[in-house]
Amino acid sequence: MMIEGIKAIAFDIDGTLYPAYRLNVRILGHFLANALSFLHFGLIRRQIRKTAPLPNLFEYQARLLGKRMNISSDKAMKLLDDMAYTGLAKYFKNIKTFKDVPETFVKLKEAGYRLALLSDFPPEQKGELWGLKPYCDVILSTEKIGALKPSKYPFGILAMELGLKPQEILYVGNSAKYDIMGAKNAGMKTAYLEPLWRRIFRKPLKEADISFKNYRQFQKFALE
Repeated sequence: MMIEGIKAIAFDIDGTLYPAYRLNVRILGHFLANALSFLHFGLIRRQIRKTAPLPNLFEYQARLLGKRMNISSDKAMKLLDDMAYTGLAKYFKNIKTFKDVPETFVKLKEAGYRLALLSDFPPEQKGELWGLKPYCDVILSTEKIGALKPSKYPFGILAMELGLKPQEILYVGNSAKYDIMGAKNAGMKTAYLEPLWRRIFRKPLKEADISFKNYRQFQKFALE
């Protein structure tokens, strides 16, 4: 049964609405061709996750990458776009969501919930978002907001955009560290999409208010 007082349900995208392995298989060649750049990218993202909200995260990120790779910020910005943003968009064209995701959005909307997406990477990178856009009241990128998860800041902006108190929002994600702890620290309720190993060993994430194994089960929590 759904947590009392929830008026909106917000979702992470990557690894939450679709299986991450489906993307990883497709970008293997792209990743190997840019392995060193991806390594530096991962390191600077860790650094950015620890910083205060930034007025222009993309510019700061390019400066950090440029410094690490000994190239100009402009070249770093172009590299980032080719490697991690526009360059990845084409790989999403044939990726399918987890089973029952579109149906879940339809049913949640019909039940009166406000729906939202909050993702570290630009949602528009995923094209039409599998037809989910019409059901969403708010769609946000933490990068454009200026702070990556698990910062409380983007979750606070999400609540403000929805016009709700944080405790009236259930945030759904697949990352315990970034999604669940970030939303929890911002005062939201949380739902955790369990990885296979937690399902096998029956180890729900104790920090999450809800743990679920698939979207059919999530519907039962939210609608029954």
